[in-house]
Amino acid sequence: MYLPKQILWNRLIECLKEDLGFGDITSIMFEEDSKCIARVLTQQEGIIAGLEEARIIFEITGVEVLESAKDGISVEKDQTVLIVKGDPNKVLMGERTALNFIMKMSGIATKTRETVNIVQEISSKTRVACTRKVTPGFQYFEKRAVWLGGGDTHRFNLSDMILIKNNHIAAMNGVENAIQNVLAKKSFTKKIEIEVETMEDAIKAAKYDIDILMLDNFEPEDASRVITELEKNKLRNKVLIELSGGINENNLIEYAKLKPDIISLGYLIHSVHSFQAHLSLELKH
Repeated sequence: MYLPKQILWNRLIECLKEDLGFGDITSIMFEEDSKCIARVLTQQEGIIAGLEEARIIFEITGVEVLESAKDGISVEKDQTVLIVKGDPNKVLMGERTALNFIMKMSGIATKTRETVNIVQEISSKTRVACTRKVTPGFQYFEKRAVWLGGGDTHRFNLSDMILIKNNHIAAMNGVENAIQNVLAKKSFTKKIEIEVETMEDAIKAAKYDIDILMLDNFEPEDASRVITELEKNKLRNKVLIELSGGINENNLIEYAKLKPDIISLGYLIHSVHSFQAHLSLELKH
């Protein structure tokens, strides 16, 4: 999951502009011919991410990247993951933006890997996915971090897949009307997922030519009853089952025991703490 470098370069320039203003006026203390070595070090263990973005940020500011770890690997506390060399003024221009990408993306990747490991121990067939509850303008990077952590990115945008939600169903006066209208108009290239909130709607929806059935905001016991009923009606193997809504680290195991095809969790992105890392700079004389 990679954007072409030129596209990334352009997006990261815009991020740098937000922080630079008209230049770093603190760094006037350095002599014009000053040189430094700077290292990004971890302050915790986890999954590192955002290094590709950090490398490009330093390249934009005119700094040479000497060494870099690989995105998606496990790291220990106090591990050096990136080394750069150059003008300290240019290093410090990119420091905060680069660290923000590393810390934000590594936090997501780390939490995703932890979640995937928990689920896989219980149900090897169940995928862990994020949602579209993302930060506007940062969606690609947040979902890339999920991917680096071993999770599924789900939809990136509204054109990826047809997802019939509760407001669509309400506007169309019911599940069946909503599905019938979509089936009459959709392209053969797109999958259909529908979000349901009751046993009755789940059974109705599964009888149609849909691909994914999302049980939204079901308690584990209620979701189990729906899955059992789908099995009785020989509908379980006809659709993928996605569990979503209110699932977090406190109840994750109970949902994983139901062995759905997908568990999607908004908190992988919107409620994750940043990974701790810092940049250490040493002037060369």
